[in-house]
Amino acid sequence: MSTQPSAQIVHPGTSRIEVYADAPAASRASAESFARQAVEAVQARGRFSVVLSGGSAPEQSYRLLGDEPFRSMIPWDGVHLFWGDDRCVTPGHPRSNFRMANAAFITRVPIPPANVHRMPGELPPREGAARYAAELEAFFGPGVPRFDLVHLGIGPDGHTASLFPFDDLLRDAERTVGWSLHRPLGEWRLTLTVSVLNAAQRVEMLALGEGKASIVRSALEGPIDPYRIPAQLVRPAGGMVLMVDRGAARELAGG
Repeated sequence: MSTQPSAQIVHPGTSRIEVYADAPAASRASAESFARQAVEAVQARGRFSVVLSGGSAPEQSYRLLGDEPFRSMIPWDGVHLFWGDDRCVTPGHPRSNFRMANAAFITRVPIPPANVHRMPGELPPREGAARYAAELEAFFGPGVPRFDLVHLGIGPDGHTASLFPFDDLLRDAERTVGWSLHRPLGEWRLTLTVSVLNAAQRVEMLALGEGKASIVRSALEGPIDPYRIPAQLVRPAGGMVLMVDRGAARELAGG
């Protein structure tokens, strides 16, 4: 049975905000959405291309994908996994976004290894970005790739993927994959660019807990300042769904 939000808010610039009772309910709704879209895409076009996110918010929804009923429901042979960003570390590093998803569900489902398109974070940033851009072009063809589904989160500073405030990469309309420095940690990262995120058929942004309430409010209801709050740049033509629990929605008007 589909998990239903406790409230829905229509918001300018966002298709809708779905508010769930708690983090487990929001995580389950995210897993249900993944499964539903995978089935529909594979039936219609033979493949489903999805961008995974990192951080703590999506981990529980990814774990659900490796459990029943999702494990058997999803046509894994047609699912292709990509990443929105990753740290420039080896794939087994504790801070690797690939490692998190791999442990959460990839090793627990019958997906062909060739369908897992991880970012080569072990390479120097410029080389890794070029390698991943070439992999996107080989899969999608020339131009900006159009994913079926993009998962995103939002950081306390308003970043999404690894698009950080005031970074020149926010204005880059040429690249599909770039590299950025997370200055607080001195950590280089690979990331998809804004043009790729906004070309997606559907974007889902997951934010959980009261710790995200302030930045969710600022991103949606504060002044429009996308170079200070990069998440404001995510405005896909196909629409975005912000999936939050009550804690993250606490400061929204009507939330």
